[in-house]
Amino acid sequence: MKILFASAETAPFSKAGGLADVAGSLPKYLEKPETEIAVFTPLHGSIDADKYGIKELENSELWLTFGGRGHKFRLFMCKLPDTDINVFFVHNDWYYTAFKEIYPKWLDTAYEHERYIAFSLAVLEYAKLLNFRADIIHANDWHTAMIPVYLKSNYRLDEFWQNTKTVFEIHNLAYQGVWFEDVLDFANMHKDIVYNEHGVEHYGKVNWMKGAINYSDKVVTVSPSYAREILTGEYGEGMDYTLRMNQHKLTGILNGIDYDVFNPAKDKTLAANYTAKTLGKKEKNKQKLCEIFGLKYNPERPVYTMVSRLVSQKGLDLIRAAQNDLMNADADFVFLGTGDKDYENLLIWLSNNSANIRALIGYKADLANIIYAGADFFLMPSAFEPCGLSQMIAMRYGTLPVVRETGGLADSVIGYPLDNSTGFKFWGYDAGAMLGAIRTAAEVYKDKYTLNAMRGSAMKADFSWKKSARKYMELYRELVE
Repeated sequence: MKILFASAETAPFSKAGGLADVAGSLPKYLEKPETEIAVFTPLHGSIDADKYGIKELENSELWLTFGGRGHKFRLFMCKLPDTDINVFFVHNDWYYTAFKEIYPKWLDTAYEHERYIAFSLAVLEYAKLLNFRADIIHANDWHTAMIPVYLKSNYRLDEFWQNTKTVFEIHNLAYQGVWFEDVLDFANMHKDIVYNEHGVEHYGKVNWMKGAINYSDKVVTVSPSYAREILTGEYGEGMDYTLRMNQHKLTGILNGIDYDVFNPAKDKTLAANYTAKTLGKKEKNKQKLCEIFGLKYNPERPVYTMVSRLVSQKGLDLIRAAQNDLMNADADFVFLGTGDKDYENLLIWLSNNSANIRALIGYKADLANIIYAGADFFLMPSAFEPCGLSQMIAMRYGTLPVVRETGGLADSVIGYPLDNSTGFKFWGYDAGAMLGAIRTAAEVYKDKYTLNAMRGSAMKADFSWKKSARKYMELYRELVE
């Protein structure tokens, strides 16, 4: 079986969020004697080609016309680390390599659409040039939602793609790729085929995600609970009607994390390595964390952390509403992330005007791992959360998540005081509910027997990709057979 992954970001080469982890990890666990996998991703300017041995393929130059203008593409390649999987990087100076960010801020929306239309069409054309006749194309989020649409329009009579099935994965329904009708002219797409309510048309505009949902053979979300939630008006982001019409092909598979990457027993970035049997060594990482962020280390005082994109989805409104309580709590709080300037400025202000809150705006993977290992509790008060990987990483490091009961957080965290509890949950999206869960965690922190039992349960929970990969393979086989 030949499987083609298309993703706007792919770890370890490029990463802005959980999508990169999925695209960079799931293929490894699908690699079997009977599978051949190819991953396609843009060659962003931030990617270190020398570090990963990324080389240009011979005679890879490809010209595609968009909006009446020719664009030159080139194709680069390397292996996904520790695998035999080929990762293909689509090069274009106008759209990708000119930027050091994966998703540059303040881009003109029309130009942003052009970038991913160009990438999606280049993927299909390069696959043909490589004679990679995929049985399954696995497209991810709106950035590659054009691929199933192209296959049903421009390539509907192309013999090369006649037997190819498409799987479209929704990592976050809030970002759908919406623009005006004239974007179809730029894409050279047949309006008479796709611009209707059963295609890409949505309230008088083009909606790429709607097109992918309508045209794909299977639609996957990143957790079972999120698959149910998005069928409702509350979580459906205006797409619930379309999803209910396609419910027969919708499924939810909880994503996983790479246990080779996130391993407190071997992680070289930590002050001390540890396992579920040597949890006492975790405390050295708490000391290191406090030192880095200028907090006084106190073994009797809990540290709560949050590593996140700083956007409203992640519950930053609740942090704002609870700021006075947090500043006066008998606990320390550490924040790491980047996002909306409003939230960045809020955290900087709190960091400057409190003795127990510290924030660093930005992201660095090594520092994030020290935070995961050094914290006692991990905050994820999300308004909605399709899957969430941070809570899984935190549990892997024996740090107990404090989460809102929604999406993948509901599926992955067993709330205190149930048997084998792995974290703390609250239900209502309000600051009072969040503070209640934070205070419950603080009470458990005083009971070291219960605390360590919960840490042990969290570290033993299985969120490896092996379990999820089996479900993806079952899905692919169902389509192919």
